[in-house]
Amino acid sequence: MEDEIHEVQTLIFPALVCLILFLFWLCKLPGTNKNLPPSPPKLPIFGNLHQLAGSSSSHHTLHSLAQKHGPLMLLHLGSVPVLIVSSADAAHEIMRTHDLTFCDRPKYKAYNKLLYNCKDVSVSPYGEYWRQLKSIFVLHLLTNKRVQSFRYIREQETTIFAKRIVQESASSGGGPVSLSQMFSEFTYDVICRSAFGRKYSDSENGKKFRKLIMTEFVDLLRTLSIGDFVPWLSWISRVNGLDKRVDKVAKGVDDFLEGVIQQHMETPPKPMFDGENFVDIMLQFYNDHTSGVSIDKDIIKALILDVLVAGTHSTSIVLERVMTQLLQHPTVMKKIRDIVKDKHDITDDDLEKMHYLKAVIKETLRYHPPNPLLIPRVARRDVNIKGYNISTGTIVMTNVFAICRDPTSWDEPEKFQPERFLNSSIDFKGLDFELIPFGSGRRGCPGIAFSVTTIEYVLAFLLQKFNWKLPDGTPGHDMDMSETLGVTLCRVHPLLAVPSQICTL
Repeated sequence: MEDEIHEVQTLIFPALVCLILFLFWLCKLPGTNKNLPPSPPKLPIFGNLHQLAGSSSSHHTLHSLAQKHGPLMLLHLGSVPVLIVSSADAAHEIMRTHDLTFCDRPKYKAYNKLLYNCKDVSVSPYGEYWRQLKSIFVLHLLTNKRVQSFRYIREQETTIFAKRIVQESASSGGGPVSLSQMFSEFTYDVICRSAFGRKYSDSENGKKFRKLIMTEFVDLLRTLSIGDFVPWLSWISRVNGLDKRVDKVAKGVDDFLEGVIQQHMETPPKPMFDGENFVDIMLQFYNDHTSGVSIDKDIIKALILDVLVAGTHSTSIVLERVMTQLLQHPTVMKKIRDIVKDKHDITDDDLEKMHYLKAVIKETLRYHPPNPLLIPRVARRDVNIKGYNISTGTIVMTNVFAICRDPTSWDEPEKFQPERFLNSSIDFKGLDFELIPFGSGRRGCPGIAFSVTTIEYVLAFLLQKFNWKLPDGTPGHDMDMSETLGVTLCRVHPLLAVPSQICTL
């Protein structure tokens, strides 16, 4: 009996020592003794992954959680801490006060393969390389002067767009047209002409590329890979076919872009920065080894993907959402039409004076932000935010949807009221944190001017030339507003509307 007791004691003592040492080590782990933001309950190993994985409305899920736990909320996606930002003042802390601390991006496996080892400006790591890319965008690709130089493209493509509306409606006996599809095709053509110098929608290869970019590519960018958050489960992406899909899409995109670049390289070079499209401009850097900027073909491809994906999706989604709201609110549509109906040709000066149209666009960006969850950032060092300690490596996700529905920032945020902006200085360019659909700070979107200029012109043109109504006399309040979250927030069902032409094209 004594031998048995001694044996038990022999086993218990080292176990207790191990337990004490483990608890002591646990207390010394980074973050365990810090004042951390509140967190919802999490599962072992997976953390809060189950609350986001596979969700088509994760911004709604995070909004609901933030209402319980606060505007700064800490989740754990596997082993990765993730800070959810859901208020304007918290976003100001991240993107203005501590912008330099949070100017890095997470390193996801899919980003490496789809975006040329993160050589693009949107997700490349912060540093000298990123600063050079950003300067190329700001100083050479998307200056106000260059945006205005593309006006003839916008005008030509908008006229073609309007003629397609007439033809498609006539072919269905005066029936509805799919504005969702047509906005997507229109913005793709505008971006292709601006980026490549020509349209590709008239070729079979170009149509395949558009489908690849607009569906599979953007779907893969938002797909969570379990291995990014629980590394020892990365084999799952090989088993379920995700890695194979990424490789296939990356190859398809690269083959197309390689062909485009080769075509441009075979044409005679143009004077520095006088190229009429983005590829020509980038090739000037590629060929000029004295410019101080080292550019290879992969970098050109990555930057063109930034322009194509962000420009096409954001612009088409905002156009779709504005028209959705106008169809739901006919009185708002009439107010804009009354402004534009007597115009013969809509000029930039006309657009600048269309304050109500600008208010409608702002309210749409607030009510339906195209990117409800901004591209995540990463803390580069330990920092204190609003009394909470945030550790190095924490991913930061800004829930723009929650910020735009925050009653502390907006009166009656659940109502669509463009008039709220008529006597307001609030804008969407990154200085007013109540409205940051395109982000702010160093990582804010550099293409705002290009996108918004196109949106304003197309809406003014379509409302000048056509009356619009819903099919079959459907009341606006009965519209199906179901959404799905990709790179941008899209309608589940395409927007159908019936046009009636009121002005000659």
